[in-house]
Amino acid sequence: MLSYKAARAERTNMLDLFDTDTHTLATMRAATIDTSIEGLIYSKNLEPAMEKDNMKRTWRSRMLFKNFLLRKASHGTARRNPYRPTAEELNQWAESLDNLLNSKCGLIAFRLFMESEYCVENVEFWVACEEFRKINSRSKLRSKAKRIYEEFIKEDSPKEVNLDFHMKETVDRCLLLPTQTSFQAAQNKVFFLMEHNSYPRFLESELYSNLCKYAEGE
Repeated sequence: MLSYKAARAERTNMLDLFDTDTHTLATMRAATIDTSIEGLIYSKNLEPAMEKDNMKRTWRSRMLFKNFLLRKASHGTARRNPYRPTAEELNQWAESLDNLLNSKCGLIAFRLFMESEYCVENVEFWVACEEFRKINSRSKLRSKAKRIYEEFIKEDSPKEVNLDFHMKETVDRCLLLPTQTSFQAAQNKVFFLMEHNSYPRFLESELYSNLCKYAEGE
């Protein structure tokens, strides 16, 4: 049998353990409540930011659509007439990037979209290369080649396109004696990047969706 003092000491130890466990449980519960409240506050703070971001995207898409419709129907006309691409044209745009870029209306729409994506330099470089390929004069080829290089290819140029070191070296060699194909490899590279990156996003954009609805009379 335990003596009175030993029994009393054991009872005191048990009470201390019980108090410790109770304190630990209360602390855990308080921490859980704090975490839940913190998560709730965080989610509530996040909701206005997400809503604001969604509103910005919607506003930007509407402005893109509006700007597209207000473009001049031709450079020779004084009035500002809305472009009205047909449903057939829009379906052709969705078939290939080639079809989109070779359509005057499609090129304008894609360019507006690229501006909103902050990568308009890619399509502008492609257009500059297309114009370069049509030049026959050697002196004009040299001056145009220099402008394209300084605007799109030179390191830290204002509209530098995403070309690797080896591609830039290839262009440098070609420009020693420029020909109509001097930028062909670089143009193909940028076309590939647009085809597998920006072009699919364009087809999924609100701008393209709104143009399709507009063409269908909705």
